[in-house]
Amino acid sequence: MSEPHGSDGTTRRMPVLEKAEPAASPEPAPHAERAGRRFWSARRVPAGIVAVLLLGVSGLFLYDIAAVRADRPAMRWRRELARQLAERPLDDPWVLTGAGVAAALGLWLVVLAVTPGLRALLPMRGTRPDVRAALHRPAAATVLRDRAMEVAGVQSARAKVRRRKATVRAVSHFRELEDVRADLDAVLADALAGLGLAHPPALSVRVRRPGRKG
Repeated sequence: MSEPHGSDGTTRRMPVLEKAEPAASPEPAPHAERAGRRFWSARRVPAGIVAVLLLGVSGLFLYDIAAVRADRPAMRWRRELARQLAERPLDDPWVLTGAGVAAALGLWLVVLAVTPGLRALLPMRGTRPDVRAALHRPAAATVLRDRAMEVAGVQSARAKVRRRKATVRAVSHFRELEDVRADLDAVLADALAGLGLAHPPALSVRVRRPGRKG
């Protein structure tokens, strides 16, 4: 093929379009892996109770210490508490009871601090690194119950969804129970997959005949 010539008779080279290299796929953001994690509760009620109790106890002690510094007698309750602690042995039932209550309260606060809470929320798979979504367990149970009612032979159904297990109990008034059970397994497994949960719970299906009236 001849190359194009300019008006002055010289040969010009046509511009060549180079094929652009395919852009590298962006690496997933570091926050994308957090989409499937559970949501953490703010713990406002326990934190508020602890804050109010600490504020009250600290205020009493500070007031009593200031009164003692001002050459006034200490509060009666503090003198009585000091006397009881000095006279009662360590194996006294009241001492053991108080220590047990304090230990149980401390353990409860530690558990609240290290657990996420919000057990009613089921984390969903993340499609974007900056968006997190969750599904309420009652809503997931409603979806499974409605899908179970669409199966032929199912008269009534109940569903309960937990973090690790989804249980569906159905009552079938016609068709063979094994056939109804097989259809429910397939339909409910598809329904669970359609919920988009990050950690789909295990499915448990039970089918029975309606009880006799009277």
